[in-house]
Amino acid sequence: MNRSSDFRVTLLGTGVPTPLPDRFGPGTLVEAGHHKLLIDAGRGATIRLYQLGVPLGRIDALLLTHYHSDHTSGIPDLWLTGWLQSHYAARTEPFRVIGPVGARNLMSSLERAYALDIEIRIADEKLPPAGVAVEVAEFDADGTVYEHDGVKVIAFEVDHGPLIKPAYGYRIEYGGRAVVVSGDTRYNENVVKYGAGADLLIHEVAIARPELMPEAFIQRIMAHHTTPREAGMVFSRTKPKLAVYTHLVFLASGQIPPASVVDLVAQTRQTYGGPLQVGEDLMSFEVGEVVQVRRHEEPVGNMTVF
Repeated sequence: MNRSSDFRVTLLGTGVPTPLPDRFGPGTLVEAGHHKLLIDAGRGATIRLYQLGVPLGRIDALLLTHYHSDHTSGIPDLWLTGWLQSHYAARTEPFRVIGPVGARNLMSSLERAYALDIEIRIADEKLPPAGVAVEVAEFDADGTVYEHDGVKVIAFEVDHGPLIKPAYGYRIEYGGRAVVVSGDTRYNENVVKYGAGADLLIHEVAIARPELMPEAFIQRIMAHHTTPREAGMVFSRTKPKLAVYTHLVFLASGQIPPASVVDLVAQTRQTYGGPLQVGEDLMSFEVGEVVQVRRHEEPVGNMTVF
């Protein structure tokens, strides 16, 4: 058994823009020591944090990968609901956002959009103004973007397509361990570079049945993502203790159904033979000498690794 680890990663949302009830929008919670970091805040991020018993106001920083709406639509909820003085919120310090260039514009626009709500709550509920203040740190190149108490976060540029820039992934280092989150990307050498030797590598993936590929909109979507075979190549080159899929793009059209998880794993196995987990919402990973996997409210070890 793994010794109790204080380095934990939980998939809050493993979905895409499709409003599925079982796969919320992209969001990954990283808990390292007493630090709680959230990578992206897609649809329903606050609901998942509530299910975990993590107060919204306890998020030390929100790190953004890029500015597609499915990765950012949960920001107002996290920011404003986290300011309420209830047990599930109670932020009294500024909301900290770290992201590539564009984060400052995004947050200043949200401040303008919700100015009346903020004004009313300060006057009516006597909420502390400091708790709704926003602190933004932007970056425009690979490098360290967060470093406190032995927790180090390194941002690295990825390739989500020629027009979708900026786009980044993150490597989180703590206690001699490393977790890498690819962000949305095509097959990319920078993921291999920063993913090398990671204990846990969390990667996006997209899959479509061959009969769908002649359709132009399917081609456009696939051209912005990593196929299972390509992801397997990344895993084979980086050799993580555990490879995990998130942001699962299962494409369908008309009478043609989406590929299955079995198809996803089979195609990955064409290029990768190591430990693999297909992510689910609220699936968590304890990062230590080994990486333990569990579903929410299920005992550690009660999982099948393909």
